[in-house]
Amino acid sequence: MGSGAIATSSPGAGALFRYRGFALFFAVRGISSFAYQIAAVAIGWQVYALTHSAFDLGLIGLMQFLPVAGLTFFAGHAADRYERRRVVQICQAAESAVSVIFACGTFMHWLTVPEIFAAVMVMGASRAFERPAISALLPGVVPEGMLQKATAITSSVFQAATFIGPALGGVVYAISPGLPYAVMAVGWGLSTLLLGFIRVERPVAPNAPPGFRELFAGVGFVRRNPAILGTISLDLFAVLLGGATALLPIYARDILHTGPWGLGLLRGAPAIGALVVSAWLARRPLEGRVGLRMFQGVILFGLATIVFGLSRSIALSVIALVVMGGADMISVVIRLSLVQLRTPDDMRGRVGAVNFLFINASNQLGEFESGFTAALFGAVPAVILGGIGTVAVALLWMRLFPALRDVETLE
Repeated sequence: MGSGAIATSSPGAGALFRYRGFALFFAVRGISSFAYQIAAVAIGWQVYALTHSAFDLGLIGLMQFLPVAGLTFFAGHAADRYERRRVVQICQAAESAVSVIFACGTFMHWLTVPEIFAAVMVMGASRAFERPAISALLPGVVPEGMLQKATAITSSVFQAATFIGPALGGVVYAISPGLPYAVMAVGWGLSTLLLGFIRVERPVAPNAPPGFRELFAGVGFVRRNPAILGTISLDLFAVLLGGATALLPIYARDILHTGPWGLGLLRGAPAIGALVVSAWLARRPLEGRVGLRMFQGVILFGLATIVFGLSRSIALSVIALVVMGGADMISVVIRLSLVQLRTPDDMRGRVGAVNFLFINASNQLGEFESGFTAALFGAVPAVILGGIGTVAVALLWMRLFPALRDVETLE
């Protein structure tokens, strides 16, 4: 099975790496996630060092969100019409090129904040096309009946990168502000090369040219499926309200009184909890009452956000962020598995685009909301209000979407 052929058996989670396509996908996911997490620390610290403005930190998220909002439905159709592996390759090559520009501009001291925002928008446009394509690519490289385990494993490498990337990014930035961007360029360049060796056993069949109805078919599909609509919209509001990570440079520098290394530690802390939970779920997939488990995870995420907002100790802050990451991972695995399993293959790109717009892009919009709220009321009230709002939304959604609350299994 080393060729990547897809079987119908259900081997253990470790046996997934015998499938060449999945092993390469795992490596690409890890390397590219590593590069992205380094970018989050380097860009955030650099902008705050240049401006000392919470609003400008929020603008980083908005600059990433705007191209996603404008391109998402085209990106979803591209993932269903063209070879998904090639779409991801082009996007990661573009991200590598932007990183080279970041590195050159920082090393030579000509990079300004408006130019940083422009480069961030290009990266946002690339990710708009990349995320639906790579999400839809995963079911084609794993055995049937193994998607929940594969989702947990790939989420674990993402979280490992989320932990290592920010921590190393903070240290490398302290050595030289341009060095993190050079590392990012190498990482995305390597993942671009590895993608060329993935063979997909069930390639997507080309669709008709994108008409209005085809572009927005994913929206209609989500609206017709209450469980999918509930899980996507729940994460939308939870992430939108709980966007404390955008304010980590302020917490690191002004509240916890630490430096770039401390920012890297804070950025990586949620990944510790997420990594532990994803490793557990890869070995012991959820087998009952998964809908209720998702709501419980979101509520715990909100409560941990409140604790982080109140903390003045870096140790307590790290613990709260670890709990936030673990709670969020429960929601992530359930949502991704539920969306993939209940979506036909020829619709996965367009449904994945809707999912990306509502969930992943809401990270950036949530960062803008957090920065805006912090500029008005201060960082601490912004985080606490976000945590309270997250808990309230989870309780409300339990009543609005009983079909999601009553989901029992994922496979």
